[in-house]
Amino acid sequence: MTDIKTAFGGFSNSTIVMLASFMAIIAALQKTSFIVKFKALMYNMANKGGFKAYVLLIVIVMLGCSLFGTGSTAYYVLVIGLLSTLPYNKQLPPSKVLMPAGFAANHPLVPFNTALQYGIVIAVLGSAGVTANVNLLKFSLVNLSLSLGFLAWCVIAYKIMPDHPIAEASEEAKAQGEGAPVLTKQKETVTYISFVIAVVGMVLQSTIGDRGYAITGLAVGILLVFGVMDFNEIRNAISAPIILMSAGVIGIADALGNTGLTNLVGETVAQMLGGNVNPFVLIFVFCVLTSVLATLTGSTIGTVYVFAPMAIATCVNLGLDPTAAASAIVISGWCGHFLPIDGMPAMIMGTGNYKITEFWKFTIPQYFIRLLALTVGAVLIFPM
Repeated sequence: MTDIKTAFGGFSNSTIVMLASFMAIIAALQKTSFIVKFKALMYNMANKGGFKAYVLLIVIVMLGCSLFGTGSTAYYVLVIGLLSTLPYNKQLPPSKVLMPAGFAANHPLVPFNTALQYGIVIAVLGSAGVTANVNLLKFSLVNLSLSLGFLAWCVIAYKIMPDHPIAEASEEAKAQGEGAPVLTKQKETVTYISFVIAVVGMVLQSTIGDRGYAITGLAVGILLVFGVMDFNEIRNAISAPIILMSAGVIGIADALGNTGLTNLVGETVAQMLGGNVNPFVLIFVFCVLTSVLATLTGSTIGTVYVFAPMAIATCVNLGLDPTAAASAIVISGWCGHFLPIDGMPAMIMGTGNYKITEFWKFTIPQYFIRLLALTVGAVLIFPM
């Protein structure tokens, strides 16, 4: 059992507040001429349909992720929000592309923006008493191996993706995408400025803390003051069902984390592996543990700081270079997504109107393929 504060903590969670605020900004952004043109491009690609358009959409999203970095809430909300308005087309049903392209928002194809994960790798190596000397370019290539594994699975999964309309797509949405923008030039400028302010706030969050989330909320205030959106539009955007669902699951994640499950599992597995284990198996097992517990507890960095030092210590005891283990395990913290209890997977499943069986048909193979690609890349790039 847990107390009321923990159970309903998600509704006051700073990430949820930021996500809700950004939903309002996305709603405003969809009124601008830039997004109208971008939607028209996506609609044209979807209308052409087929395998090439499917792959191109995914690649474009992955290239955009290169700018925002892995795990950017701002980017995946933007991508899923845009994809949610794709009208149904038999040549390329929106349900066929929304899930792969939605998850693509977490996989940079040109991973140069890896400062957060790189810093954590240095930190966990240092916490385990290992002098850190990790080549940033090589670390980026480990990220690339993960992204290439994901892209390979998307290519394979093309034929198994479901064919049905998605929750938000409609003829009205299509008409909005193909029509003229509804904002004046002045209001468009205000919307773009608000969007930039919100993104900057989220990017700086790791440096300035919760003030970064507050900046996103203030950006919504600007939209209200300048008449880009009225109160009802903002209220409807920030109280979307996906926001309520995301807030609800945080209490469950916090409760699991408070049970001490993470530490218990880590200690048990470390004892089971012993001191004579294949390096590939060692890294893969700890990647699985890290990603699973990060998904269940909602604490990515906290889980990484539990399991990475254990794997590093095991490598040191075996006389192996722990850099590959540290790199792969840190990256794996952002590689769960097989359960719809986190922001991105929950939003993808809800927006795409997927059944849980359809969701797992894509996410479970994706989960293992990505971790295998990540482990192989880490071992090859940082020989042990």
